[in-house]
Amino acid sequence: MLMIVPSPGYAMPDDVADSRHVAIAARMAGDASRVRLVLDFEREPEFKLHYLQSPYRAVIDLPETIFAFPKDSLQPRGIVSAVRYGNSGKARSRMVFEFAEPAKMELVETSKEASGAVHRMVFDIIMIDQEAFSAEVAASKWAETDQEIARGRPAKGPGDALTIVIDAGHGGIDGGAEGPAGSMEKDVTLAFAEVLKAALQTMDDIKVSMTRTDDSFLSLSARVRVAREATADLLISLHADSISVKSLRGATVYTLSDKASDALAQSLADQENREDTIVGASLENAPEAIAAILVDLARVETRVFSTGLAQQVINSFEGQVKLIKNPLRHAGFRVLQAPDVPSVLVEMGYLSNREDEKLLNDEEWRKNTAQLLAQSVQNYRDLILAGRQ
Repeated sequence: MLMIVPSPGYAMPDDVADSRHVAIAARMAGDASRVRLVLDFEREPEFKLHYLQSPYRAVIDLPETIFAFPKDSLQPRGIVSAVRYGNSGKARSRMVFEFAEPAKMELVETSKEASGAVHRMVFDIIMIDQEAFSAEVAASKWAETDQEIARGRPAKGPGDALTIVIDAGHGGIDGGAEGPAGSMEKDVTLAFAEVLKAALQTMDDIKVSMTRTDDSFLSLSARVRVAREATADLLISLHADSISVKSLRGATVYTLSDKASDALAQSLADQENREDTIVGASLENAPEAIAAILVDLARVETRVFSTGLAQQVINSFEGQVKLIKNPLRHAGFRVLQAPDVPSVLVEMGYLSNREDEKLLNDEEWRKNTAQLLAQSVQNYRDLILAGRQ
């Protein structure tokens, strides 16, 4: 299970705070031939720089680090086509810079700023030819676990599996949405969850659990608790809601945010978060650990991984499963609020649309779509293990 990354204002115990580095600022500037990267840390970190091909990447391995700078600080720029960072294992963190062309990162300056309170590292990213880049890849020295990561093999250890928790939305007295032909959301989600579980179980090193396996009610906080107690690496929550615009159809993938991406996302989040009131569930009655989860929305690293998973789902669906316009959205869905479990909510379609309702009940569509969703999990895992997320 991924480690919790507290927000910058979170007060950590001294023994934890002393063991972690904090990246407090980051910025890039440049063009298609040269980019300058500036990283500010609270204190000097030891780091290792490696290179990988297909695609061209530079990997900076760091001690366990809290990335406290704003998410938009490191947007792709010039020769840098993508930037990813986060926890990469026990007491380790990683930054990955993907290049459009062969390139090299040179540490050109280190300095202490703000009377020594800030350690600044300045890198120049410059274009090089293919031969020179291949030489950098060959010269890169990896620890044994990093070699496994570079080859795309699990670095968790022999026999360790990725744990996926599938959450079939609604259940019991909470039937969820109802389609024009009478389909109940709780039945649609459970049927799909069972097929998805079967698809995931055909893959190596993946362990699957479900929040419910029958027509029973489970509160939103209990669903979060199930994922955390299973030490889940991923939570996939399945839904098929109903909206007033009957013509709207297609799949959507949601991640957690304290601010909704749009009115539709906010409306659906409000609708889903109300469901606990059906049986009188209350946040005040949630266990203390869960209550703390619902208060702390600053889950920086987990959100990065959640977004990575969501993008892989969309990539797998494109051209195969109908998607709504702008299918990657976010809102404050309570079921996604585990701080240390990357989570997505997959809106498979809308029961309020007759065509979507037919597909959601079609066994062949369900099987094909579940296979695509399972493949997106496999793709996500491969990217993580290759240091690309």
